[in-house]
Amino acid sequence: MKRIVLILSLCLLALSACLPTELPPSPTLSEDLLGTLVAQTLTAKPVYTLGAETNTPVQNTPTSTPIPPTPSPTHAPSVTPTSTPQKLGPANFPAGVDPLTGLQVSNPALLARRPLAIKVSNLPRNVRPQWGLSLADLVFEYYTEEGTTRFIALFYGNDASIVGPIRSARFFDIYVVDAYKAVFAYGYGYIAEQDRLKASDFANRLVIEASGTPLYRYNGGDALVVDTAALSAYITHKDVANGRQDLDGMSFSPAPPADGQPANRIFVHYSSAIYNRWDYDASTGLYLRFADSADDFSGSLGEQYARSTDRLTKLPLAFDNVVVLYVNHKLFSPGIYDIQLTGQGKAYAFRDGQGYQLEWNRSYSGVVSLTYPDGTPFAFKPGATWFEVVGLNSTLDVSSQGWRYTHHMP
Repeated sequence: MKRIVLILSLCLLALSACLPTELPPSPTLSEDLLGTLVAQTLTAKPVYTLGAETNTPVQNTPTSTPIPPTPSPTHAPSVTPTSTPQKLGPANFPAGVDPLTGLQVSNPALLARRPLAIKVSNLPRNVRPQWGLSLADLVFEYYTEEGTTRFIALFYGNDASIVGPIRSARFFDIYVVDAYKAVFAYGYGYIAEQDRLKASDFANRLVIEASGTPLYRYNGGDALVVDTAALSAYITHKDVANGRQDLDGMSFSPAPPADGQPANRIFVHYSSAIYNRWDYDASTGLYLRFADSADDFSGSLGEQYARSTDRLTKLPLAFDNVVVLYVNHKLFSPGIYDIQLTGQGKAYAFRDGQGYQLEWNRSYSGVVSLTYPDGTPFAFKPGATWFEVVGLNSTLDVSSQGWRYTHHMP
């Protein structure tokens, strides 16, 4: 109840705020999309874009005008910030604290199980909004093929009654499932990818649509979904070890490190069909996700965005941390890439409106952690993290409009 009151208070505060006039409003969000309560609080505010959401190209030219935050209610996972201690990790987390978020969970029993990794679709656009992403601890977005991306979402400190639409696996998922010792729900995959999954150490933790599994078709339609609690119970029922795992590696601090650079907006451009933007909302301390609403063959000049939401919770997608990982995309066969999330590489982290250049590290069977070049751990903000995975040849342009990443392989 306190969480609901807090969210309503934030919504009312956002509703009363004055917005700049140079950014015209987008079409209002329907009540079917966000739910009656959230729609009433959001539709009076514009959805920020770089220009009007029309077919007119947006001129992506530098400006001296500061980028304003986008008012919005926060996500509402069933966790509350921990009050002790101020800094946590990368090991020896207190009882009841989620090592993937640094937050005290409302139901500590959830931590006595494996994380649940679920493959979620991002195209075609009619699969949006997806179910359950606002309740994930971690989400990885990465390139698949032919200009598309997909997500692999990890649930640990929360359960979600519906997650999906579930899609097929790619090689990258194998690294994530291995790193987080997770159960993996997915919708099959190419033969070579399926063969590698079946030969993995976690082959007994793979769950696909079949008689007796918890994956099902939503309302009898095309969308394949799952309940995370049912997924965990299914693995336990199969006599697969489902106890607490070693998930040490991430560090957390409520206070942002002092060496950051202003970062109120982050763009990640994967292709003409897939691009996204993260706007920092100072009132909640969260980054709000906006995703492509139309193809942009210009390379950025005609980008059009729509606010990303969660079909399950009816809330905007809002994350405490956004991290960009530069990872080698090895060509396996025409159109199929092995994105090798192991070892280390260049990374950028964003929290509290600040950006940091770092390194990512992931040893064999270890989680993804961030460090400074001298090996000092970087402290995530306690909360959920969204990882954007891009190729080693990706470019970064920092201007008054924000930090713009353009994905290039390998």
